[in-house]
Amino acid sequence: MKEAKEQGISVFDLLEKKASHLEPGQSGLIALDWHNGNRSILSDADLSGMIVGLTLASKPEDIYRAYMEATAFGAKIIISNYEQAGLKINEIFACGGLPQKNDLLMQIYADVLNKEIIVSASDYTPAVGAAILGSVAAGKENGGYDSVEEAVERMKQPILKTYKPILSHVEKYKKLFQIYQQLHNYFGITKKSWMKDLKSL
Repeated sequence: MKEAKEQGISVFDLLEKKASHLEPGQSGLIALDWHNGNRSILSDADLSGMIVGLTLASKPEDIYRAYMEATAFGAKIIISNYEQAGLKINEIFACGGLPQKNDLLMQIYADVLNKEIIVSASDYTPAVGAAILGSVAAGKENGGYDSVEEAVERMKQPILKTYKPILSHVEKYKKLFQIYQQLHNYFGITKKSWMKDLKSL
């Protein structure tokens, strides 16, 4: 708190600043960010979070980055599930506050997913999406459009920034993801009763 105050920034900005100097895997930490359960793909609200690899040398920015990476690993699990079902995903669009404000988080996502992350410049992307669907429902005769493709082409919003995967990071995150996946399956499927037992005590 004191250090952030001295620099005139928030604690989150300070943690991001420090975490950005770490290489993937440098902290030796990996987390399951299930502090409110896991909604996808496990659909279990009673699961809880954990951090593996803590030592006396672990710093707040190490933990902060591990949780950022955990959200990206969770997204990779979801995307892998879609791809296994036959849905091809080439690029990812991100919108809202965090994608526009947190460079480190978006770069981690690009590296973990090994896909470009395209950030919308619009502050109202969900509303624009709803308007696109509404214009198609209205149809051309009522001032709208006859297809989603046409509506998107006419109403799409400008791009703020594109994050490209850093190849050296991609390789490191592949190894970390293998560990994450094993933890995910062990504590989320094989031994999920442990978390439930702890919560019930």
